[in-house]
Amino acid sequence: MKPNLIDLSGVKTYPLSERKNKTIMSRDKSGEVRPGMTVAELLSVMPDQLGSQALNGVIDAIVSARQKGKPVIMAMGAHVIKCGLQPVLKSLVEADVITAFALNGAGSIHDYEISLIGETSEDVGAVLHAGLFGMAEETGRDINGALKEGVALGLGYGESVGRFINANNNPHRGWSLLSLCEERGVPVTVHVAVGTDIIHQHASADGAVIGEASFRDFRLLTSIVSELGDGGVYLNVGSAVLLPEVFLKALSIAQNLGHHVDNFTTVNMDMQQHYRPLQNVVKRPTAGKSMGYTITGHHEIMLPLLAAGVLDRIGSCHG
Repeated sequence: MKPNLIDLSGVKTYPLSERKNKTIMSRDKSGEVRPGMTVAELLSVMPDQLGSQALNGVIDAIVSARQKGKPVIMAMGAHVIKCGLQPVLKSLVEADVITAFALNGAGSIHDYEISLIGETSEDVGAVLHAGLFGMAEETGRDINGALKEGVALGLGYGESVGRFINANNNPHRGWSLLSLCEERGVPVTVHVAVGTDIIHQHASADGAVIGEASFRDFRLLTSIVSELGDGGVYLNVGSAVLLPEVFLKALSIAQNLGHHVDNFTTVNMDMQQHYRPLQNVVKRPTAGKSMGYTITGHHEIMLPLLAAGVLDRIGSCHG
């Protein structure tokens, strides 16, 4: 038997004026957009809610951190380097905004190849079945050689590769983040899972050297993380697994050794939000007085916008 349609005549209602609403136009609306706006004007007309609220909050946190002399650490997956965003990162380094970087192994490889030939990111599918993926001679030879030289000098992974780029005057080192940071004394730590990077396929690879170099960088990053308390900022940009795990362990060690790491800001920026960055960067570390933000979007759009907002706000503070 077909059921009857429900009778709605007895449904109770109430006046719209009595309802609590999440969006109040007098408070939450955007401003008007017009030609020739400055960065500050554009950011100011964004509605004070959701993603734009988070973006402005992160900009404020970074500016505040640097005014207090606290670290601003940017951890990045390799996609940031592959997108050619080094000039944006360079502007932040030169303005003393980012005080340390953390990369995975792939990020350092792409940065090195760019410094050498001005290009990177091979077509994997075209060469994989021929057994040629990752077999470019210079990449494996040079980076593995740089690590052996650096470890012998007591250096970590990031500094070793940056030093090698500069010592050999690689033709396109002006586009290299590792080169710039080595010259300026800005720490770049590189965190490697052995077997994940193409240089591990080469006969020149030495597991003991790779492990020692990356372990030194883990200890260096932990030291920097220990200073985040009371105003620092940690950004995870495009790393879904490795760097969020490294950060969580570094933070655990810092707390274990008695460092006060609370009342700081964490940020996860990516094209989509994954489990580990949300848990290990945004939520778990900020359970005390700290604040965690998520910003979802393409790196090639969001990082220049973030950088422009920070630099503009810093300029306003100094003006």
